[in-house]
Amino acid sequence: MSALIEACDVRVTFHIRREGDMPWTKPRELQAVAGVDFALNAGETLGIVGESGSGKSTLARALIQMVPATGQVIWQGKTDLLALSPQDMLAYRRDIQMVFQDPLASLNPRMTVGQIIAEPLRTHYSALPPSEVKARVQLTMDRVGLLPNQINRYPHEFSGGQCQRIGIARALIVEPKLLVCDEPVSALDVSIQAQVINLLARLQKELGIAMIFIAHDLSVVKHVSDRVMVMYLGRVVETAAKRDLFAAPQHPYTQALLSAVPIPDPAAERAKVMIPLDGDLPSPMSPPSGCVFRTRCFRAAARCVAEIPTLTGGVACHFPGMMQLAG
Repeated sequence: MSALIEACDVRVTFHIRREGDMPWTKPRELQAVAGVDFALNAGETLGIVGESGSGKSTLARALIQMVPATGQVIWQGKTDLLALSPQDMLAYRRDIQMVFQDPLASLNPRMTVGQIIAEPLRTHYSALPPSEVKARVQLTMDRVGLLPNQINRYPHEFSGGQCQRIGIARALIVEPKLLVCDEPVSALDVSIQAQVINLLARLQKELGIAMIFIAHDLSVVKHVSDRVMVMYLGRVVETAAKRDLFAAPQHPYTQALLSAVPIPDPAAERAKVMIPLDGDLPSPMSPPSGCVFRTRCFRAAARCVAEIPTLTGGVACHFPGMMQLAG
């Protein structure tokens, strides 16, 4: 059986001009996504993690043509989404919906909740009678925990968590096959984050949809993901089943991210070996030669300067291996 969606050598390059550049000056290249491959089956969740600037959100937008990209994104083993015209892509947007990071900013402040949730129906199912549209809106509101009497209220009247529920309802009302969640809880309070994560997990189980869940926190994706893909400076540095990645991370970057996750057991937390990430993320305008992580890596050697590691066995590292994260 073919994958629901398969990315093959996806690359996103932005051409940047600096202030003061002459019109004839060649723009600098910023490679935000540098050759990403993955496959996702129906009903599965792929968690994508990494620091800000690692290319996670850009990759998500590239999959649905929100930013120009090269490579291939094969949908259901047949259609290359990146080869479609904007008009042809519209038919596939019904099957691939997105939940955005900032709940309030993603909602039109001049539209009521009912109008916001119904908008995808009016785009993709314009022949539906108003009574059917209203019935579907009310059903979807109930699924995400919104009350019927809130249908005529406006986004500014809701909390951040409620606004994100509205955004989730808007994405689900057309019954997509894939939900792309771009850091959907990072702007919310910690207590609300758990509610939204549990809601997404429940809806995925009930509706059988696949999900790409993007976050910068490994502890968040642990609760919803079947597999995890770790990105750094536009590249995939490690990918594995959730259980394998959390039990035995192979890449130094993954190990550093996991060492920063708090352990609820005080004794285990004190015994944990912390792996600090020295320095800042390098500029994608001038990435390091060889391995892009070498400038912050405790295992870096001469080979890392000269040679780009390939993703072999799920890890892109010249010296992969398990490091004990807790005593």
